[in-house]
Formats: sequence, C-alpha cells, structure tokens
Amino acid sequence: MELKTPLYDTHVEMGAKIVPFGGFLMPVQYSGVIAEHMAVRTACGLFDVSHMGEVTLKGADALKNVNNLLTNDFNGMYDGQARYGMMCLENGGIIDDLIVYKMNDEEYLLVVNASNTEKDFKWIAEHVTGNCVAENVSAAWGQVALQGPKAEEILRRLTPAEQIPEKNYSFVADGKVGDITCIVSRTGYTGEDGFELYCAAEDVVALWKLLLKEGEADGLIPCGLGARDTLRLEAAMPLYGHELTEDINPYQAVLGIFCKLDKEDFIGKAALVEAKANLKMRRVGLKITGRGIAREHCDVYVGDEKIGFVSSGTHCPYIGGAIAMAYVPVEYKEPGTVVEIDVRGRRVAAEVIKTPFYKRAN
Repeated sequence: MELKTPLYDTHVEMGAKIVPFGGFLMPVQYSGVIAEHMAVRTACGLFDVSHMGEVTLKGADALKNVNNLLTNDFNGMYDGQARYGMMCLENGGIIDDLIVYKMNDEEYLLVVNASNTEKDFKWIAEHVTGNCVAENVSAAWGQVALQGPKAEEILRRLTPAEQIPEKNYSFVADGKVGDITCIVSRTGYTGEDGFELYCAAEDVVALWKLLLKEGEADGLIPCGLGARDTLRLEAAMPLYGHELTEDINPYQAVLGIFCKLDKEDFIGKAALVEAKANLKMRRVGLKITGRGIAREHCDVYVGDEKIGFVSSGTHCPYIGGAIAMAYVPVEYKEPGTVVEIDVRGRRVAAEVIKTPFYKRAN
C-alpha cells in the first residue's frame, strides 16, 4: 500500500495526476510536463518532495559515523553547511546518494531518497558505533522545493534577508517563511537556482499555499515528478535506481570527486580504490541524432556489438532535443563517438556529448 505525503489531498484538489512513486502516491503533473519544465527554466516551479526520507545522527561520535558511512569527507563543515555524498556497500556498490546537513558538532541530518528510506535506515542503524544514535524522523517532516530563476525573488518577500542562505549547499536551520518555521536550504535537483524548504509535516500544506499565492504573479506554478525528471536529466543529474544502483560504483557513475580516498577508512573504501584503478565502464551523455527517444534499459550498440545500456532518456523541452545517459566501456566515452540505440527493435543513431546537457548562466 502506497503512502501519502501531507500534501496528497491538496494535489487531488488542485487536479494533479497522481501516480505511485518511491512507495508514495505523488503528483506526476499538473498543467503538463512541458509547461512545468519551462516554468522552472524561465520563472519558477514548486515541487512536493515530502516523500524524501530524513535520518538524524546525534551524539559525540556523530561526525565519526557520518564519515564512516559515506564516501565524502565531512570534516571541516560549518554549522549550516550541506554536503553531497554516497553510501556504499563493502564492494563499492551504491546503496544511496544523499545530502548531509550539519546542524551542529553533535547533530547531522541525512536526507535520503524516498524509495530507499527503510533500507538506508536499516543499514545506518546496523553500522552506527560509539556515542551516536540514529533516528528515522521522516514522518515528522514536510518538504517543498522552490526552483527557478525567480525563486529567490519570491522567497525574499516572505523571509528576512538574513535567513536566506547565499551559498549553494548552505542552509539556515531556523528560518521563517511567512510565520512558518523552516530549514531554508539553497539546494535543488533541477539545474536551477532555488531552495528546498523543510518544515513540520503539519505545516507543509500552509507553506505550499503561501508560496503559490506569493509567486503567482511571477509565473510560479505547481510541478510534478514528470518535470522533476526531465529537469534533472537535462542537467545530467543522476537518479537512484537509474544511474545509481548497488551494481554501480561512484567511479563508473563519474562521481569520483565525492569519494575521498585519503580520509580514514570508511565502508567500501578498499573496493573503491580498486574500482578507481580498474575502471572499465562509465556514465556518458548521449545526444540522439536519429529519429526516436531512447528510454531506460535500451541497449547501446557499435556496429553489431552491444556495448552498454541507457540508464535514462527523454525529450528535453528547453534544449529542444532527445538526450540520454548511458553506461558504456571507457574506450567509447569521448565526445563525438557515434553509437546506435535499440529503440523497440529499431536502431537510432546517437553520439556521445559532454554533460551537463544544460547549465544555467550564473
């Protein structure tokens, strides 16, 4: 049985199309994927991301545990800083990718992917050591994402200037949006500037309505999972279950920059040292030059040889073309490499290109 976020009834009232996703019933679209995608690129969009999971690590050994559980180095963070990392198996396969928020020296908030929340928490709880307590606090939180070039302009009318974080991957732990207490985080998953706002679950409906009303004149519209997926793909951001799985390691996913092999031992380190030295497959971007749209699981060919597979693919409205991400042998990773993709039994031409496909102007 699928769960519902606190905004479920609001989505239904607003006419959203609802689909199951990550164990939740979520809006896939309101006015349409293309309209919502373009709104985020040119104005602003609002997403319900309350399905994401939240886990706290508290205690004198909280930092030690964060560093042991994740690939990145979380030393030297300031209170109010966020940092991306991956949690890996001993063999280097990715359990999940997540964002770590440093609340203070003895408290860290880990935000994990919705479909992985129970799996992640079980793994964390089994590996916590010393003076540290892990708690799954997902049910207590609601979360919305305000994304697009007008996001800050809208938020500034509701939030004191000193409570709006200036740097990407920074946050204010006790901000106010209107009279609603929120974590105000300058993060997102669309390739645009924007904010992720965390509040008490019982406040998220009021937060949603407040933001939509305030931003209406700026072109702010509610958006669903469909646009969230096309936006992240256009920005070449990996999605767990597609580009990231327990059978893929961070070096194959071109996320080695988030693996700090010079820090003290952590879960999966030995395997990742080996993976880095013996890389055979890696993630690439593909531009579809033929007629067709590549989708997840389509096979990639060079001549008669099947060399890899598509992990995500779609037509992206803003850049105006079909693109995909795929895993291929490293000898085929260079931009300009010509391949073919099997799309329902028909070969469609494509070429490797640099990612991200879209990058916003500063």
